[in-house]
Amino acid sequence: MENNKIKSIKPMGFPWETRDPFLFCAHHRDEYPKGNEKLGPATSLAGRNIGQDFTIKDGWRMYHGSTMPGFPYHPHRGFETITINKEGFVDHTDSLGAAGRFGAGDVQWMTAGKGVQHSEMFPLLKEGEGNPLEIFQVWLNLPKANKMVEPHFKMLWAEDIPVVTITDANGGTSTIDVIAGSFNDTKALAPTPDSWAADPANAVSVLTIKMDAHAELRIPASNLDVNRTLYFYKGEKLVVEDKTIEEYHLIDVVSTEDIFLKNGSEEGYLLMLQGRPINEPVAQYGPFVMNTQQEIQQAMQDFQRTQFGGWPWPEREQAHARDKGRFALHADGSEEIK
Repeated sequence: MENNKIKSIKPMGFPWETRDPFLFCAHHRDEYPKGNEKLGPATSLAGRNIGQDFTIKDGWRMYHGSTMPGFPYHPHRGFETITINKEGFVDHTDSLGAAGRFGAGDVQWMTAGKGVQHSEMFPLLKEGEGNPLEIFQVWLNLPKANKMVEPHFKMLWAEDIPVVTITDANGGTSTIDVIAGSFNDTKALAPTPDSWAADPANAVSVLTIKMDAHAELRIPASNLDVNRTLYFYKGEKLVVEDKTIEEYHLIDVVSTEDIFLKNGSEEGYLLMLQGRPINEPVAQYGPFVMNTQQEIQQAMQDFQRTQFGGWPWPEREQAHARDKGRFALHADGSEEIK
């Protein structure tokens, strides 16, 4: 008998398939080696397609970096990025003069709005041991009314993000980081003010979930019929309702019913993305996401003319000092130090 709580089950590629209001989701797991004096890998880069190194070799990738892994400065317009860090460090700099370093458990929520350039580098801070990195980057669309708002970013620091721990009847534990929305009665920190997630009526939820072996978990129903997707990205197997799911599959489920999960014989890891669709036309060209092709052309012209403020930093692959801790320097000059 078909389970009417499960809409579809699909294997995941790279990037992961998403549903409106989300545009894109990438999961990066890299087992980086020891770092060198330039915060890059202390090993040869021979055999890599430097500048476009997206094929895992020796357990890691350089991405668009040439001396340090990561994504040197590039523009965005018309949407938001939510960068969830699980291990390692990310160094941020942008065309507004803002900067930051964030680590395991931290989340950066950036509204690109009318246009910003930013750099996301992965500094290998440890010289005496490896530098594993694990992050998610989720692109959340902006509605037409907010596509040209002023750009800015907000830090959701690990110490402040609500965490829910659920123990089932057999003693199995699940840990849920509530990044957006809510879980049971626990509400997330506020997102950026112009975000689609800022209005509770849009029921946006972003959760990361860790389940013990054999743990059971109920994901509560939403009171709204919205898009809800579970990404089972690491584990042995997962039973969703009565369906057994293999590792690295996504499951689209109904949002108005409780969903019951039972994990397999290893620790299981999931990401959940949920939200009311914006239901507007999407025109995308690389890092620009607008509603029409004419708006994409305008975005390209605007970037060529203004460079979205230019690049105020000395390096294309800008990173901060090795001994610099977690911090956020905002465009208005205010600074957070953790």
